[in-house]
Amino acid sequence: MKFTSQFAFLRAIELDNWLTAGAVTVVAFLLMHALIRWSRRRIARLAEAGKADRPYAEVLAATLGRTSMVAVTLTALLIGLTVLDLPAPWDLRVRHLWFITLGAQLALYIDHALSVSAKRYFRTHAKDPDAPATVAHTLVSWAMKTVLWTVFLLAVLANLGINISAFVASLGIGGVAVALAVQNILGDLFASLSIAVDKPFEVGDAIVVNGVSGAVEKVGLKTTRIRADSGEQVVIANADLLKNTVRNYKRMANRRVAFSLLFDPATPVAVARELPARLRAIVERQPSVRFDRAHLKNVTQDALEFEVVYFVLVPSYGTFMDTQQQVLLGALELMEELGVGNVRPVQRVAVDMAQGLRVVGDDDEEEEAPAARVGGGRS
Repeated sequence: MKFTSQFAFLRAIELDNWLTAGAVTVVAFLLMHALIRWSRRRIARLAEAGKADRPYAEVLAATLGRTSMVAVTLTALLIGLTVLDLPAPWDLRVRHLWFITLGAQLALYIDHALSVSAKRYFRTHAKDPDAPATVAHTLVSWAMKTVLWTVFLLAVLANLGINISAFVASLGIGGVAVALAVQNILGDLFASLSIAVDKPFEVGDAIVVNGVSGAVEKVGLKTTRIRADSGEQVVIANADLLKNTVRNYKRMANRRVAFSLLFDPATPVAVARELPARLRAIVERQPSVRFDRAHLKNVTQDALEFEVVYFVLVPSYGTFMDTQQQVLLGALELMEELGVGNVRPVQRVAVDMAQGLRVVGDDDEEEEAPAARVGGGRS
C-alpha cells in the first residue's frame, strides 16, 4: 500500500502531459544522438588532417567514442520528465538521477581521455613507439583513474545526503590496517613506482643484479622478469631488486680494456724501448678503438711487465672480444718478430746424493738406499 501511495501522483497527470513528455524525450534522444555523431565525424577529420599539429583532436575523437547510449537514453528521459509537474520528493530524486547520470558519463569521458593522453605522452617520449607499455605508463594511468573514480563515488554519496566525512575517516583507518597486512606487496608496488620514475633500467636492457645476468623482459607492479643468459626466466621482487646493485650494460657508452704482457727479462733495452710504440700501433689498427696508453709497468727478475690500456667505442661484448683477440694475436706476432718470447716460469730441482737412507721392508730386513736431499730453485 505504501508503494502504491508513492506513485499515486501519476494518476493525476493528464494524458496530454504524458504525450508531451514522451515527444520531448524522443526529440531529445534524436538530437543528442545526431549531435554526438556529427561531433565525432568532425573531430575525426581534424585528427586525420594533422595528428602532429592537433593532438587534442585525437584525444577528443577517442573520448567521444566512450559515449554511453544508456546515459544518452537516461538523459533524454530526464529531459522529458522536466515537462511533468512532479511533487517535491520525486523532484529531488530526479535531481539526484541527473547528477548520477551526467556525472557517470563525464567520468567515463575523463577516464578515456586520461588513458589516451597517457598513451600518447609515453608513446611520444619512448625510443620505440611500438614497444609494450612501460611500468610508468601503467602506474600513472592506474593512479589517475583510481583518484577519478574515488572522487566520483564520494561526490555521488555526498549528493545523496550521506555524510562522507565519517566514511572517509573509516576508509583511512581501514587503509592503515590493510597497509599493515599487505606491507610486502605495497613495498613492491612502491618499488615499481621508483623504477618507473628513476628508470635505472627499462624493458630490453641487459643487466646484472645479485649474480643474475640477462635481459629485462617485463617490469610489473610486484615483480620484474629477467631472461637469463642461460635461457631460464628469473623473477625478482621489485623491493629486493632495488636493494642490490644493478649493472646496466645497455647504457654502456664504451668499454675500457686494460691488460698486461710479460716479456723475457733478457730482452735488450733497445727492444724494450720500442715495445710501447709497437703495441700502440697494434691497438690503433683495430676499428672502433681509442688508444689510451702503453707503458713498461714493472721490472723483476722474472719478467718485464708492459701494461696496455685502450677503449672499445662499441658497447657490444662480441665486438670487445673480437678486438681483444686481434690485439693479443698482434702482440704474439710482435714477440715472434722481435725474438722476445713470453715468460714461461721454469721449476728446477736439484738432487744431492750425499747421505744414505735406511729403508725397512715388510720382512724386517734393512737395506741401504741412497738419500735424496732436494732443493728447489726458480728460473
